[in-house]
Amino acid sequence: MLKEVDKIDNEKKWHSLKVEEVVRIFDTDVNKGLSEKEAKERLKKFGTNRLPEEKSFSRLKILLDQFTSPLIFILVIAGIICLVINETTDAIVIFSAVILNVIVGFFQENKASQILMSLKKVVKHEAEVLRDGHLKVIDSTLIVPGDIVILNAGNKVPADGLIIETYELTTNEAALTGEWMPTHKTLGRLPQATPLADRDNMVYMGTVVENGKGKFIATETGVNTEIGKIATMVQETKEEKSPYQKKLANFSKIVGIIILFICIGIFVEGMLSGGNFIEMFTISIAVAVASIPEGLPVAMTVVLAVGMQRILKKGGLVKKLASAETLGSTSVIATDKTATLTEGKMVVREIISKISNNNSEENNKNFILKAATLASEAFIENPEEIKENWIVRGRPTDKALLEAGIKAGINKQDFEKYKLLELPFNSERKFNGVIYNENEQSILYICGAPEKILHICNLNNEKRKQLEEKLEELTKNGLRVVATAYKTLKNIDVNKINIEDELKDLNFMGFISLEDPIRKEVKEAMKLCRQAGVNPIIVTGDHKLTAKAVAKELGFEIKEKNILEGKDLDKISDIEFEKILDNIKIYARVEPRHKMRIVAAWQKRGEVIAMIGDGINDAPALKKADIGVAVGSGTEVAKEAADLILLNDSFSIIITAIEEGRGLLDNIRKVITYLMSDSFTEVILIGVSIFAGVPLPITAVQILYINLIEDGLPNMALAFEPKENDLMQQKPQKLNVPLLNKEMKSIIFIIGLITDLILLSVFFLLLRQNYELDYLRTMIFAMLAIDSISYVFCCKSLRKNIWQINLFNNKFLLGAWLFGVLALIAAIYFPPLNMLLKTTPLYLDSWKIIIGMGVINIALIEFVKWIFIRNGKTQE
Repeated sequence: MLKEVDKIDNEKKWHSLKVEEVVRIFDTDVNKGLSEKEAKERLKKFGTNRLPEEKSFSRLKILLDQFTSPLIFILVIAGIICLVINETTDAIVIFSAVILNVIVGFFQENKASQILMSLKKVVKHEAEVLRDGHLKVIDSTLIVPGDIVILNAGNKVPADGLIIETYELTTNEAALTGEWMPTHKTLGRLPQATPLADRDNMVYMGTVVENGKGKFIATETGVNTEIGKIATMVQETKEEKSPYQKKLANFSKIVGIIILFICIGIFVEGMLSGGNFIEMFTISIAVAVASIPEGLPVAMTVVLAVGMQRILKKGGLVKKLASAETLGSTSVIATDKTATLTEGKMVVREIISKISNNNSEENNKNFILKAATLASEAFIENPEEIKENWIVRGRPTDKALLEAGIKAGINKQDFEKYKLLELPFNSERKFNGVIYNENEQSILYICGAPEKILHICNLNNEKRKQLEEKLEELTKNGLRVVATAYKTLKNIDVNKINIEDELKDLNFMGFISLEDPIRKEVKEAMKLCRQAGVNPIIVTGDHKLTAKAVAKELGFEIKEKNILEGKDLDKISDIEFEKILDNIKIYARVEPRHKMRIVAAWQKRGEVIAMIGDGINDAPALKKADIGVAVGSGTEVAKEAADLILLNDSFSIIITAIEEGRGLLDNIRKVITYLMSDSFTEVILIGVSIFAGVPLPITAVQILYINLIEDGLPNMALAFEPKENDLMQQKPQKLNVPLLNKEMKSIIFIIGLITDLILLSVFFLLLRQNYELDYLRTMIFAMLAIDSISYVFCCKSLRKNIWQINLFNNKFLLGAWLFGVLALIAAIYFPPLNMLLKTTPLYLDSWKIIIGMGVINIALIEFVKWIFIRNGKTQE
C-alpha cells in the first residue's frame, strides 16, 4: 500500500495547509524527524537535493573554440591559397602550424577549465536535521521531503519547507524574489493565492537566514524547489577576469593591431620592391602569427588556475581567478582571534560564583554551569552512542560549555521537554538565552559577553565595579570570559511574550573563564607575515585584555595606545581615525559596522587588505575588503561573500596563500617577458631586409616552425614554474603596478634590438662572403631557435641571475627544452624537414657562431638583470 508521501503533488500549495496536515502527508514527527532507514528510502525515490548542475566544459567546444582565433583563421586561409596555387610545401607547414597551435591552445584551456571546475566542487554545504530523535549534521544534498531541518543565523536554507517553529527568524530572499528587505517568518496558514514573496510561513532553498532560529518540514527538494524550477537564476556567474588579465587582453589587442599594420606595410613594400606575391603574402602572415602575443591571455589563465590549485593543496580555497592575483598584493591582514589564531578548542578553566545565598560554593558553581549549559546552542549529534563517542556540534564557546556540563553530569537533553523559548545569539546582544519551565516556574537563563550582561543585571554601582575588576583580572591572562544570569518570570504566555522586555533586572550569577591554546604554526606565520611586509592586525569581539594577552604571545609589541575598542571607535571621526590608524594593532569588542570602517580606512590609504570573518554579519566587510577570507567552520553566508576560504580555519593558510599569490604574479611576469621578448624580432629582421633591398634572412615556413617551438611548450611550462624561495622577503606589490616593469621592458625591447642588430650583422657579413642563401637562412633560423629555447632559463627568475637558481626544478620546462632542441636538430638534419623548411645541414664551424649567439643573448639578459638586482629595482 502506498504511503501518502509517495503520492506527493509537486504543485501542492504547502503554505495553505496546517502543520498537522503536512506532518501527516510526509509521515514524519516534528520532535523526532525521520528515521535513517526511511530517509535512505526517500533519497532513492526523490533523488539527491541538488540543483541542475552547471554543464562541465565540453572538450569538443574548447577544441572548436581554438579555430575562432583570428590568427588561426588567417593561417587557414593562407594555407588554402597556397594549395590553390600549388605551393604544397608552404601549405603543409602552415597547416602543421595550425594543428600544433590548436593542440597547445586546447591543452592550456582544457587544463585551466578542469582546475576551475574541480575547485567549485570542494566546498560542501551541511545542514542540521532531526533523525531518529537526535540532531545531526548532514550533507545538504541528502535532505529528503519530510526531514525536520533546523535553521540558525548565517545558514543557507537547504530546501523548501513549511515553518513549524520560529524564534525571531528572518530570511533574505533576494536570490529568489529579488526583494532585498529581510522577511520576518511566522507560523500559521495562508490563503492559496498568496504570492511567493508574501509566504511568510515558508522558507525556500538558496535564501539566507539573517537572524534568529527556526525549524521547518522539508516539502520540496532539488529541482522541485522554487529556485530549482528557475535554475537559470542560480547558474554560476561568468568567471571575472583578473586585473592583470584585463590589462594583458587590452595590451595584446594593441600590440596585435600595431604588428598587423606593420605586416601590411611589409607586404606592400615587398610588392613595390618587386617581390613575389606568394612569398610576400606568406612571410607577412608568418610574421604576424609569430609576433602577435596571442597565447598570452590563455597562458595567464593557466598560471592563475595552477596557482589556485596549489593554494588548495595547502588548505585554502580561492573562489575566483581575480582573487588569486590580488592575494599577491595583500599588505594588511585583519584577523579574528578565536579558531584562527587559536585552535578553537576551548575548555572551561574556572567558574567564579558571585551568587549571594546560603548554598555551598560547589552548588553555586553547578548552578552557573547549568545555566551556561542550557543556554548553549551546541548539541550532541549522536547521544544514542556511549559518551566517549559523542560528537558535539556548535560554536567553540558553546561546545566548551556543553562539554563542561556533560562532565559535571548535566544532561541538556533531560531538560529539552521543559524548554519554552529560545533567545538566539546575535552580534548586537552578544549573548544567548533560553526559558525553561522548572517546578512550575518559568526561568530565563542567559550566557554571553560579561559587559553586556552586567548592564542588564540588578546590581549597584559598587558591586558592578567589583565585578568589572574581577573581569579585567581574568581577561588580562588571555582567557575568554562569559557571564551568566537568570530571572524568574511570572505569569508569562510564551506565545505572546516579548523577551526583550524581560532583559532587565536579572540576577547575576558569575563568570566562566575559558582558555583556547594558540595554534602552534601561527607564531611562525606571524613572523613570516611581518618579514614579508604585511601588517597583521587583530579585530575581535573579545575583551581587549584577552586579545592583548594573545597578541603578546604572538610577538606583538602592545601598549595601551595600540588598542581601540569598538565603543571608542564610534566616538572619533574619520579624520581622527586616519591619524591613529598606523598605531592600532588590536580592535576589541568590535561589531560588524566597525569592521567595515576599518577596511575602508586602510583602503583609503591605498593598501590591499584581507579581512577574516566567520559570521553572517561579517559578510559586508568581507565583500568590501580586497580579499574577503572566511573560515571553514564559519557560516554559509560568510563563505558566500568570501574570496578565500580557510578550510581548516588556521591563520597560517592565508600567509601560504599570499606566498602562492606572489608566486603566480612572478610566473605571469615570466611568461609575459618570454613571449614578448621575441615578438618584434621577426618584424625587424624582415622589415629591415626589405627596406635594405636584400634577400629575406628567413622564410615564412621557418618563422612558423620557430613559432611552434617558441610560443608552444616553453611558455606553457613556465606556468608550472615552482615559486622562488625569497618571495616572502619582498615587499607587497601595489595593485596599480604597470603590466611591464622597467626590467621587463629592458629585456624585451633593448635586448631584443641588440639581438636583431647582431643577427642582421651576421647575415649581411656572410652574405657578402657569397654564402649560399639557403645556408645563411638556415643559420639565422637556427640562431632564432637557439635564442628562443635557451633564454627561457633566464626567465625562471627575474630577481636572480641564472647561476643563482635551480635550473632543473621544473620537469615540464626541461621537457619543453629537450623537445625544442630535438625539433631544431631535426629541422636541419632530417631530409624531409630540409625539403619542407628549405634548410640545409650546417657545418660544425657554423654551430660555433650559432651557440655563441645564444651565449651572447643570455649574457646580455643576465647583465640587465644583474644591474636591476644590484640597484634593488626588480619590482619597479
